[in-house]
Amino acid sequence: MAAEVPVYLFTGFLEGGKTTLIQETMADPKFNDGERTLMLLCEEGEVEIDPSGFTDGGKHTTMKIIESVEDLDTKTLDQWRKETRAQRVVIEYNGMWMLQDLFEKLPEGWLIYQEVLLVDGSTFMSYNANMRSLVVDKLNTCEMVVFNRCVPSVDRMALHQIVRGTSRRTDIIYENEGDVEFDEIEDPLPFDLDAPVIEIGDRDFALWYRDAAEDPRKYSGKTVRFKAMTCLTRRLPKDQFIPGRFVMTCCEADTRFMGFICKFSGAQSLQQRSWIMVTATIRTATHPLYGGQLGPILTAVSVEPAEPAEQEIATFF
Repeated sequence: MAAEVPVYLFTGFLEGGKTTLIQETMADPKFNDGERTLMLLCEEGEVEIDPSGFTDGGKHTTMKIIESVEDLDTKTLDQWRKETRAQRVVIEYNGMWMLQDLFEKLPEGWLIYQEVLLVDGSTFMSYNANMRSLVVDKLNTCEMVVFNRCVPSVDRMALHQIVRGTSRRTDIIYENEGDVEFDEIEDPLPFDLDAPVIEIGDRDFALWYRDAAEDPRKYSGKTVRFKAMTCLTRRLPKDQFIPGRFVMTCCEADTRFMGFICKFSGAQSLQQRSWIMVTATIRTATHPLYGGQLGPILTAVSVEPAEPAEQEIATFF
């Protein structure tokens, strides 16, 4: 098994502040105490990284330039690490490249320890409107997003809603001229978790699915009611099926079926991809279809025919 190599990943778009944060991080003795570091630079911004400003004057850091996404190569990355005997890797990633291109090329043992997204708060809405797939790509996996240049005129609620439309776990920070403020906007779910039967509106299916997938224990012992399509698969026993919806994350090309396993004695009488209204109780358990992870297992109280949802493809926004 390959040795574990921690990777610190900084993503974002031009002028978002990636270079500045990396410079400040490498100048912090709490982070940079002389560990041998391989730094991969995938974007040329207006500000250049200055190794002389690192705590060790850059003596233990080797910088490599990656000019195009096609240059991401597993063997090359592994060779650079071995040549430099690097104990960790810092990556400044190009915001115009998809993260999957990077994740697929990381050598064995390279593990993402931290992923931070840096964006210019004053231009983020424009990126979201015109490059939605790239924005969602970066928000999907980051642990924290930092909105720089959040002047008073920036609509923080709009920024908050876009982030929460993709991830409910990502930390959000607003920065303006050195003033840092953590996001404390309350983000209540659009349905009542304490109701005897939790009614999931058609427009709220994607939000409910994500919340239940991320925190299934929250729903253990609850009863839910929602509209869905049927998915029958040979991977489940005859008395089980998957009620769910096609969900679009960012664009039509990124649409997939999302649903949970449901026990129902009449499962074999259902028609594939028919619309139904499901009322079911929920417990949690691990399952191969959940990748062996803990997830919601539904037991149907009732399954009734239903009209298609007004918006057949569910979204997070």
